[in-house]
Amino acid sequence: MKALYCQQNSPGEEMTFVFQERENLPPTRDNDVKVQVRACALSWIDTKLLSEIKLEKELLPVGREISGVVLEVGRKVTFFQPDDEVVGILPLDSEEPGLCEVILVHEHYLVRKPEKVCWVEAAGTVRDGVRAYTALHYLSQVSPGKTVLVMDGASPFGTIAIQLAQHRGAKVISTAYSLEDKQYLERLRPPVEGIRQPLVARVIDVSNGKIDVAESCLEETGGLGVDIVLDAGVKLYSAEDESTSKSQLLPHKHDIITLLGVGGHWITTEKNLQLDPPDSHSLFLKGATVSFLNDEIWNLSNIQQGKYLSILEDTMEKLSSSIFRPQLDEPIPLYEAKVSMEIVQKNQARKRQVIQF
Repeated sequence: MKALYCQQNSPGEEMTFVFQERENLPPTRDNDVKVQVRACALSWIDTKLLSEIKLEKELLPVGREISGVVLEVGRKVTFFQPDDEVVGILPLDSEEPGLCEVILVHEHYLVRKPEKVCWVEAAGTVRDGVRAYTALHYLSQVSPGKTVLVMDGASPFGTIAIQLAQHRGAKVISTAYSLEDKQYLERLRPPVEGIRQPLVARVIDVSNGKIDVAESCLEETGGLGVDIVLDAGVKLYSAEDESTSKSQLLPHKHDIITLLGVGGHWITTEKNLQLDPPDSHSLFLKGATVSFLNDEIWNLSNIQQGKYLSILEDTMEKLSSSIFRPQLDEPIPLYEAKVSMEIVQKNQARKRQVIQF
């Protein structure tokens, strides 16, 4: 039985992905579920985070978002039985690679997959669903009448965040990094037949670098500013200090603070965010908050387990009712997983990559 692993010989060195033959699985423990994997989504591996929480290994298992069929359950398992269709995210400390035909998973990391949801969509949506819920429900309480700015809305995560915000009654503004992204966002519609109003009230095309995001948002909100900002990274320094072409398209942290409304919430994915005293003072005057989006928190403490499983179930329910329509690439066969994972690790994939067994 083949499984995909990631190898990094020394810090800073490029990662290599290798298939290894796995011996027979250990016996199923009391709370374990043996799953035959039908699909596994690929996500970027944060080796720095793994190192910081002392989970670095010579061979890291690859693939954590899985969907599949239950083959066998441990004697204390109460949620599942053989032949159940399940979906879930393997924890950070999992020894099991999702990119393997059969794996063992603790029952508390799985939920049932709705019958009408296909394997690929289930595995490809579950992580973005968790991230969107963490950002918009737990960190900012999105509700009807709020205005939400989703940066890079055409990304797999951005798409799900837009759909969740609009479903909760919020007005959505989004940025696009290319003409193709702009056209995709303008085509997004609610799943209800007969409603032609787009999901995104305004798409701000930042690809040419000439449009001011803060100015556009203030114009759209009548000068009041947006209630919730969900960024896709921010520019921390002046333009000449930023090297890559993508960082040139990111908003500066001052722009985000400017476009935030009174009592607004800034949800950031920038783990190295630095705020100067004037920035903090501006946020204080607005009574605004800054929260860091780290969707791994759910599995770092068992106290959150009930909420976490509720998020997974709700994500699958919204996928089943077409409220969530993920941004997925064509399903990829297992023998191409190595090449696909290299693309994902270099952040070069614009759609979610899913391996189908």
